[in-house]
Amino acid sequence: MLALQITNTKNFMAQLLTGDAFDPFLLAEAAVSTAHTFTIDGHVNRDFFTPEEQKDSRVCPYDFAAWQEMKGLLFGLIKGKRTPLYFKFVLHLKPELVGKILAAQNCDMPPEQIKALVLTVKYDGSHALLTTGTAYHTFVMSKEPDLIWDKALTGYLSRKNIAYENL
Repeated sequence: MLALQITNTKNFMAQLLTGDAFDPFLLAEAAVSTAHTFTIDGHVNRDFFTPEEQKDSRVCPYDFAAWQEMKGLLFGLIKGKRTPLYFKFVLHLKPELVGKILAAQNCDMPPEQIKALVLTVKYDGSHALLTTGTAYHTFVMSKEPDLIWDKALTGYLSRKNIAYENL
């Protein structure tokens, strides 16, 4: 697990809420506290869709909502004259990218053992904090995927010019 404090909040918020830097993620959950508190469960309600749509992998490709589809809604909750009191977004890297990250570092663990590479974004009204995590389907002794995820994320943030400092 890695904790990173964002050092340029304005740039980060623009990248997060209006840019495409976080489009490789899915939204597992969100909480936004402004004048009101909003919570969002990112699970896709498959029963909402027709049986034909449920079978179409383009309509429901993931268990969670794509960040690129949800960020506009969340931006609408956050924007205004005042900054939010708080928000928390729990993001999961899209599953097809997990195997690519592991393979690039020659990791022996099969990607099917990893439930999610998680990025939690918290904002307390003045600072943004990112924390990483790895969720597994079963208990594993190896911490190699955690370290690979931490390294991949920090490299990605640097390539996207998102400034941070390690905590």
